[in-house]
Amino acid sequence: MSDQRERVGLVCPSCSTAEPTVHEVLKPGGTATVRCTECGHTHKTEIPEPETVDLDIVVSQDGESFSTTMTVPADTYAEIGGEFVVDTPDALLQARVTGIEVGEERRVEEADVADVETLWTRAVDNVSVKVTLHPADGDREHTRALTVNVPGDHEFEVAETETFGEEEFTIEGIQIRENAPEYRFDKLDHDGDTAFAKDVKRLYARDETSSAWSAW
Repeated sequence: MSDQRERVGLVCPSCSTAEPTVHEVLKPGGTATVRCTECGHTHKTEIPEPETVDLDIVVSQDGESFSTTMTVPADTYAEIGGEFVVDTPDALLQARVTGIEVGEERRVEEADVADVETLWTRAVDNVSVKVTLHPADGDREHTRALTVNVPGDHEFEVAETETFGEEEFTIEGIQIRENAPEYRFDKLDHDGDTAFAKDVKRLYARDETSSAWSAW
């Protein structure tokens, strides 16, 4: 059976009175019973509540934006491309950081949340992906646009055929978003290349919809 006890950093009266060491919480409460993992000394102490800050967050979702405020630990760190859960009055949303605004409306790539004035984010649990479709005969003059709504972790693959309702298309290229992590190129166009929907700026595809161009 694994040890699920909470662990906190505290000074130990036996082996470390100046610097905190890791302690196991044996009995929580106002005055907790803890045990030092360095020397095994057990003692009673008050566990300080972690410091928090109010963080202003702007969430972009399906072309619209809304603002909310979350109380988060003061030692939290934010960076462009990082993801976290935004707790709003209406729902819990998985969001990706797209902008970090600090003093004097200055934008940075990373910062401690205590220094952040506004955190700009994009909801990524469910996303809308734009698709540029051209007909199977290659006539680019009849290219059309489409938007598909999918879970953020839906995986698109070059050369694979996707079906959404009456729409069917084969992916030929995937344009990656600027703040998407872990992609070697910003355009994927080799058979088998894959990307998660939350990382996709646009799909380029061949229209496979039956009779899609019969009117031409």
